[in-house]
Amino acid sequence: MKGKVYIVGAGPGDPELITLKGLKVLQEADVIIYDRLIPIELLNYCKPKSEKIYVGKNIGDYVIQDDINKLLVKKALENKTVVRLKGGDPYVLGRGEEECMYVISNGVECEVIPGVTSAIAVPAYAGIPVTSRLYSASGFTVISATQAEDKLIDVDYIPKKGTLIILMGIRKIEELTNLLLKIRDEREPVAVIQNGTTQQQRVAVGILRDLTSIVKENNITSPAIIVVGEVVKLREYLWKFK
Repeated sequence: MKGKVYIVGAGPGDPELITLKGLKVLQEADVIIYDRLIPIELLNYCKPKSEKIYVGKNIGDYVIQDDINKLLVKKALENKTVVRLKGGDPYVLGRGEEECMYVISNGVECEVIPGVTSAIAVPAYAGIPVTSRLYSASGFTVISATQAEDKLIDVDYIPKKGTLIILMGIRKIEELTNLLLKIRDEREPVAVIQNGTTQQQRVAVGILRDLTSIVKENNITSPAIIVVGEVVKLREYLWKFK
């Protein structure tokens, strides 16, 4: 007999931001395969006898993707309900599509449960809306700073206007800053948000030309999100947390 795989978005860090459906399947799962970026408190909702398998997803601390894919199928073929718990949303730079395709190609049922993406929620928790007609921000772009084989993103992916949200950019911050300055105005406001939506959240703001020094002087480390655009100015009015 075959079980079923659920690929579940755990949300951006605050455990209360998982969806009701995501929480329901988590509570019913026999096996939970999870990343380092999930709110670890969510594991308290699992069945006492459920199997919990950590697969990392950090530099030097991870199970390779092919092995994760095989593990999902292996556990499902043991007639178990498997939850693949991923930070944010599985389909926003999360490789959820790769896992789902592999599971389906091996004859196992797979369902994806969306999560609240950090690309929107983390700026919101820092008092920064990603769009605003007050600052002519009619759209936003989300990019990963790196592509396959850890290469810096191609300059063609960087828009000239609108809010730009950058994930996974801290490790290559100097290269990334130099790339951004080729396209964007050096005086544009920027915000760097570490551990967004959690009690450990830290926010540093400035302008684009100083992005590298902002990160280094504030000892910002991953996980962190970079926001570039005029909407950063709204933090002054919308930030209410102390």
